[in-house]
Amino acid sequence: MNTVQEIINIDIKKAMLAKDVDKLAALRAVKSAIIIEATKDGSSEVSDEVSLQIIKRLVKQRKDSAEIYLKENRQDLADDELIQLKHLENYLPEQMSSSEVSKVVKEVIEELKATTMADMGKVMGKVMSVLDGKADGKLISSTVRGFLN
Repeated sequence: MNTVQEIINIDIKKAMLAKDVDKLAALRAVKSAIIIEATKDGSSEVSDEVSLQIIKRLVKQRKDSAEIYLKENRQDLADDELIQLKHLENYLPEQMSSSEVSKVVKEVIEELKATTMADMGKVMGKVMSVLDGKADGKLISSTVRGFLN
């Protein structure tokens, strides 16, 4: 079975052959970030877990950038970010629906006996560790706020 790093390299070659400029740009950004991370500890490879963390970070950056571009009426730049975002999301675990997130949040709130917004940090920490990248942080945060208000 291939590592995430090997899959990225294979997909870069495929994107080059297909002349898929957007996918190639997104994958090169991932590869670059992985190489930078690998050189920090002096190795040539990083674990799949670290690779997925890097991809999650890049996905969040793309979402944030697209949001800013849309606020500034720069649809062209936002579209570039959203296209790359679509390619990167293929490497992440399937995202949970808002109803699935609500169910997990409700269970955690009951488990921690949280009742007020003062418990938000406790609840968020536990939910984020349970979901581990399977849901967007903003969705989780708004769901927790909804239950604690």
